[in-house]
Amino acid sequence: MFFCRSLLFVCLSYFLFDSVGASNIASRLVGRTSRQVRRFTQDFNVALGVVLDSREKLLPQVHLTNSQSVFCKSDAGATSAGSNSSSSSLGPSGSSESAGSSTNTASAAGSTSTGVAVSTPYKLVEEHSGSDFFDGWTFTDAADVTTHGIVDYVDEGTASANNLTAITSDGTAIMRVETTATVTGNRQSIRITTNSIYNSGLWILDAIHMPTGCGTWPAFWTNGPNWPDGGEIDIVEGVGDNTNDQATLHTLEGCSLASSSSSTLDITGSVITSTDCVSTGGGCGIRASSTVSYGAAFNSNGGGVFTMTLNSSGIAVWFFERSNIPSDITAGTPLPGLWGTPFAWWASPTCNITEFFGYQSTIFDTTLCGDLAGSVWSDAGAPGQEQSCATRTGVSDCDTFVRNNGASFQEAYWELNSVKIYQIPS
Repeated sequence: MFFCRSLLFVCLSYFLFDSVGASNIASRLVGRTSRQVRRFTQDFNVALGVVLDSREKLLPQVHLTNSQSVFCKSDAGATSAGSNSSSSSLGPSGSSESAGSSTNTASAAGSTSTGVAVSTPYKLVEEHSGSDFFDGWTFTDAADVTTHGIVDYVDEGTASANNLTAITSDGTAIMRVETTATVTGNRQSIRITTNSIYNSGLWILDAIHMPTGCGTWPAFWTNGPNWPDGGEIDIVEGVGDNTNDQATLHTLEGCSLASSSSSTLDITGSVITSTDCVSTGGGCGIRASSTVSYGAAFNSNGGGVFTMTLNSSGIAVWFFERSNIPSDITAGTPLPGLWGTPFAWWASPTCNITEFFGYQSTIFDTTLCGDLAGSVWSDAGAPGQEQSCATRTGVSDCDTFVRNNGASFQEAYWELNSVKIYQIPS
């Protein structure tokens, strides 16, 4: 009997010990698993932060000295249209962006696209293309009081009647300069401004041809109210026979580039003017490295696509040749994080975007001579303009050449597939 009780005691003790041990082992396993989960979560969050930060980034007084162009377009006296509805803006990595008013909108991004669609937070809020391209724009009907070129901008009816605007059988939009052989005053030209305004978003221009030739000064740009208070972003700009696009910011005092070094700025372009973006100094310009991003070289290469992102983290500009347009752009699901290094990038640490840039109107114009193309008429050295226009034409000044050589402006026209504006909905 004693032996049985002893054996029972030993068995019970072993059972209790084994249960406690198993419990301890299980507890340790749970603790280890929990720590591993926490470490994995921390590592994942760090990695995600790096990815999002990377995506977030991707996310004209005029003179030319030693081939350094300084472009400036004051909007004093010009007509602007549109009204705003919100002021929220953050970056392309997925934060909120709010739309201003739009008169030509699309509800389904990429519905007519043929590229490879990707997941994107951007939604198409405005599109100008095909037979409806000119819907939603206001035509300026006045002399060029912005850059003092020798053009008279005309209203939509006059532009159409004089064959200065057209929609081709392929659905592309045309905007021309008058080519009458000689004029005694100004040549007719086109300047259009969107009726909608946005304080953040993604702009995509698909162009086949842009104005080129001595005396021309075309631009595709955005502008805030009460220039320069609301800021100016020149996306496509150049003069004469330039071959490289120049993007420039013009602001009130206090906005600048952190450096003049392309590697430091992490851009593919080159800083060619001041690092100070103040408009009274001519702004801060960055020239694209591509020699087919502007003018006749751009036209003969089939054109291409320019994109610009505007958000609280900064402003970035890319250019893509026709043969190298990202498939997500073609599909209507743009994702700037896939586009690589922009040729121009102004980061918010040295330029408070929300402070210096208000709601932006979008503008096309082509002027002749004026503050820039006229002032650099005898200058040489810029890419494509290694020989001055004075030497090329044999005419000593821009105004005289423009008024007496209408046939020279046969190439002074825009041909556009589309302008699209995207935003990240709030």
